[in-house]
Amino acid sequence: MANREKGGFWVGVAAAIVYPMSFVLGRHRILHGERIPRQGAALLVMNHISHLDPCYDAVFVHRRYRVPHFLAKHSLWNVPIMGRILKGANQIPVYRGTTDAQQSLREAHKALATGLIVVIYPEGTITKDPDGWPANSRTGVARLALQHDGPVIPVARWGTLDLYNHYQKKFRPFPRKTITHFVGEPVDLSAYRGKEETLPMLREVTDLLMGAVKEHLAEVRQEPAPEGFYGPRKA
Repeated sequence: MANREKGGFWVGVAAAIVYPMSFVLGRHRILHGERIPRQGAALLVMNHISHLDPCYDAVFVHRRYRVPHFLAKHSLWNVPIMGRILKGANQIPVYRGTTDAQQSLREAHKALATGLIVVIYPEGTITKDPDGWPANSRTGVARLALQHDGPVIPVARWGTLDLYNHYQKKFRPFPRKTITHFVGEPVDLSAYRGKEETLPMLREVTDLLMGAVKEHLAEVRQEPAPEGFYGPRKA
């Protein structure tokens, strides 16, 4: 059996809560999970369709013997119990629109530099596309991807929107849903590395990464993806 990355007490607490809940509400299906490295840094770039995504994404990464480190909105750290678990498990708070905003990226850089798995939702929030396709994303993901040598892996997830749709206020646990994760090949960013990080270039890299996620999502859904991304651009 492969050695599991050690996460400490609070990761164990989170696993004890999240694993049972996720398995009761949905079946897990992982396609190409072997593409997640068993050791060393990796940036997982994922779409965001439901508030239940982090629950299933955490289990998905943990089942690949790694400990996920999420970038998540800082207000979650104020939620009783959850905030203590997030802090104890060394998750990364995101402070948007404040003087602490760049601190989030610094902490993510630090995690990657020390060989950890970082999970990022570049859209910044759950997509408002009525059909669940990715929205325009923020360019912070490109900065993270270009400033580290570890693999940048697009991962598409589908099924959580059928379980809980926030905008329609629908929670449908029955019949039990299948939650699918499709792990893509690492994206080759060699053409961009070492160049000046201008906003147009960062936008191009961001769209390249999320375009790969969208392609894998189309494969999981077995339907063609729309052109472009939903909604206004985010810097």
